[in-house]
Parts: sequence; C-alpha cells; structure tokens
Amino acid sequence: MKVGGKHFRTIWRKSDDERVVQLIDQRFLPHDFVIEEIRTVEQMATAIREMHVRGAGLIGASAGYGMYLAALETACARRDSFDEHMTGAAAQLTATRPTAVNLSWAIDRQLQNIAAGKSADEKVALALCTADSIADEDAEHCGMIGQHGLALIRQIAKTKRNKFATANPSCGGTVNVLTHCNAGWLAFVDYGSATAPIYAAHDSGFIACVGD
Repeated sequence: MKVGGKHFRTIWRKSDDERVVQLIDQRFLPHDFVIEEIRTVEQMATAIREMHVRGAGLIGASAGYGMYLAALETACARRDSFDEHMTGAAAQLTATRPTAVNLSWAIDRQLQNIAAGKSADEKVALALCTADSIADEDAEHCGMIGQHGLALIRQIAKTKRNKFATANPSCGGTVNVLTHCNAGWLAFVDYGSATAPIYAAHDSGFIACVGD
C-alpha cells in the first residue's frame, strides 16, 4: 500500500540496521502516520498486547519478528542457555494475545526452525530467515487473494445489466463488495485479505471509485 506516494508494508526490518524492526503504530491513525522502532522482544510483546499492531496476519508477522529479536538478545547475553530463553520469549509473546491463532502459529514455526541450528549464530540466522518468510508469505498470499478475487469481480460484473453497464459497456455492471471483520491492508503485512480484490480492481482500472 502507498502512503504519501511511497510503498509501505505494515512491518519490516530497518534498511540500515537489521537488528531493528519497524512497524506502523496504528494507535495514531488516521490522524498521524507514526513508525515505531522495535528493538527487543519486550517491546514487541507490548506492541502486540497494546494493539500498536492489529489483525491476524500482522500479529503473526509481529510474533515472528519478536522471536527474531529474542534470538538476537539471547545470542548476545545467554548463549549457553539459548533454547531455554527462547522458550521463555515464546511464552511471553503467546501471553499477549492467547486467542490469536496466527500468533501461536508463527511462534511455533520459529521454535521448530530455530531448533535446527547447531550454534547461537545459526539459530539467529534461522530466526531471521523464518521471520522474513512469515512476512513475505503473508503479503504474497494476500496478493493472490486479490488476483483471484479480481477475476470473480470481473465475472460478476459481466452478468449484471444496469445503467452503469449501459453507459460503460466495456466495464460491465456495478459490483458491490461487502466485507466483514478486520480484513484491510493494516491487518496484514500488505494488501489485506477480503479487501485485496478491491485494491486489485482499483489498480487495474476496473473500479472507478471506492466508497465507504
């Protein structure tokens, strides 16, 4: 999604410091666009618990990066008890939103992948790779929802006959899209889920305008 003409995800690693995770602090929206810098698992736990980040996909990605930050902290100070402290970090993050499925899924995925590392440095590298993969997959899957949904919107429009279709034969009929729950861009790493087809339709020039 673009903000001020620049593309943003809802969470990402800082370009010049991979030990810092940046995210859009949603508490200040829509009046202010605030980017928060997260450096510790404790800060990430607070961000999830106090709803700096919201939405299933984004919570999962945040947990993934939280585990990566925990791995960095552990490698610096507690190499001899790495796995033990990672288990503690997992419990800390899980407690922030215990009913969030994406949260526990991302944490379990991190623990499983990190366990394959033979050294603290390998474990940190695996945690980083896993966190990035969780975020990238979330954005990719939402993008795919958009493309599949766009095809359905086009198909529905072709079946409708109304004044809009008469005035604009190449576009077909008006399609009204009703979504439920927190399904927009801010709830995921990018694109959104239920709203992704709407964004895709708009970007393709198929939708003239989007209303509330």
